[in-house]
Amino acid sequence: MSAQSQTELFIRKATGLVRSWSLFDAFIYATFSINLITLGLYIFSQMYFLEGGLLPALVLSSFFILFEVIVYAALIAVMPRSGGDYIWQSRILGGGVGFVLAVTGWWFILWLWVPLYGDMLRHIVLTPLLSIVGARDAALWFGQSSLGLFIASLILCVVVTFYIAAGMQWYARIQKACFIGGMVGLLAVFVLLLTGSPQAFRAGLEREGVALFGAASNLYTTTLEAGEAAGAVMPLTGGGIGAIFLALPFIVFFNLWPNWGATLYGEVRGATDFKRNFWGMALALLVTALLGVVFCVLIAKTLTWDFYTKANGAWWNFAWGYVDQPPPLPVWPYPALLAVFLSQSRGVQFVIILLMSLWWFGWSGTVFLSSTRVIFAAAFDRLLPEKVAEVEPRTRTPINALLLMVVPSVIVSALFAWDVFGFRALTLDSTLVIAVTYLGTTIAAILLPYRKPELYQASPIARYKVFGIPLITVSGVIFGGFLLFLLYAWLIDPLGLYGIGLKNTSSIIYMLVMYLIAVGVYLGFKRYRKSEGIDIDKVHQEIPVE
Repeated sequence: MSAQSQTELFIRKATGLVRSWSLFDAFIYATFSINLITLGLYIFSQMYFLEGGLLPALVLSSFFILFEVIVYAALIAVMPRSGGDYIWQSRILGGGVGFVLAVTGWWFILWLWVPLYGDMLRHIVLTPLLSIVGARDAALWFGQSSLGLFIASLILCVVVTFYIAAGMQWYARIQKACFIGGMVGLLAVFVLLLTGSPQAFRAGLEREGVALFGAASNLYTTTLEAGEAAGAVMPLTGGGIGAIFLALPFIVFFNLWPNWGATLYGEVRGATDFKRNFWGMALALLVTALLGVVFCVLIAKTLTWDFYTKANGAWWNFAWGYVDQPPPLPVWPYPALLAVFLSQSRGVQFVIILLMSLWWFGWSGTVFLSSTRVIFAAAFDRLLPEKVAEVEPRTRTPINALLLMVVPSVIVSALFAWDVFGFRALTLDSTLVIAVTYLGTTIAAILLPYRKPELYQASPIARYKVFGIPLITVSGVIFGGFLLFLLYAWLIDPLGLYGIGLKNTSSIIYMLVMYLIAVGVYLGFKRYRKSEGIDIDKVHQEIPVE
């Protein structure tokens, strides 16, 4: 295609984005994306009613997700472009499919993630720190009230807007500092659990539960009783293969995301190197899984797995509205907070929890950063207003794309915080819709060698084959099968375990509305651009410039 015709198709010859990240920066981002301390502990706690062992579910899910890593590392090596899923799907499967799946999965559904990030902010940062400094009422208000959740979500929006507006280089520095500090805090928690005992923990819980939260005496026993009443049964290991597979659709809420930074690889140096892409994401997955195993084993050693599981059951039984009475431990049973009860020093407790809070601060930017690049890429293809594709010249940040994430997120956060239209029951929709997007990308990866043979043969992944079949295709079939299993479990949900399937009318309507809006935007802008003399179908036949 000539330079003149390219100018007619695209807003400009270059996006204005720059390759400011190293692959190590991408590794840290991937590690934060499957954040053990935020997402991991949050979802582990909600699995209390499942009968499959947590550790086998963690290991087995990581095995299947490794094939996701291969798929995405290969696609990045072939087309390292900002926009990731949208670019690959629109160029291989067609513009309509790519736009609808990517925009719904990376834009609309991410609004629902904001109150979830806000929920973790209050449980992991605000409530523990406030309680340790003696602000009991404020700590409990943040941890238990709807307004506290909404304020936490607003704080998230402010923090993340600052991060992303500062630019990729500054965010890389911030996440690196948070990663180092967070690892130091995690090591301190591990030491406390390793050197502690169940007897010392029980004594610390009884002491600090009364001092920090005003809990009644005999807190340990009453928590066990409340957890028993909530039906807390999840074992650390065992449970049978069937029960373990039933735990997979829950645990992937936490670890399905080592590829979360795939939409950013147009701004990562060396992104055409398949092996480096693979190891950047794979190491994030494997290191996180290993840390998860160690953490759970130490929890079982010192807190005891029985107490931890029943404390989680008691909390969520109240948080989900099954009972009106707050649990004996009136805050979310954050393992790091429980671990620091082994120390009687308020200074030690505060410093360790502050260091652990860096896991949230380093991770928080992921809620908007990846999404802004998908919105930007769609606007660059002229499927959104040109203003959305404008890049702030100093920081190289698509500010208007960021605003399209922030403003609707505030509205959705309010709906979630006060449970308007049953929004809290839609929590796992946040994973389901993105999994559908991933399935679209996986199908594109399977078809890449056959739909785009010249592009594939010229790429660094062409030499990787399994019995003569392209590795990207083989990996895509395996990961695609895993995604279909997850989607069946979520949507059909014969045992009623996940709450977002066909039996939940609000969930289905919410998702359908989002997809219909995406279809409407695509058809509307396609028709509008046609009236300007621009054929969107031809745009999607070309690999976008960078």
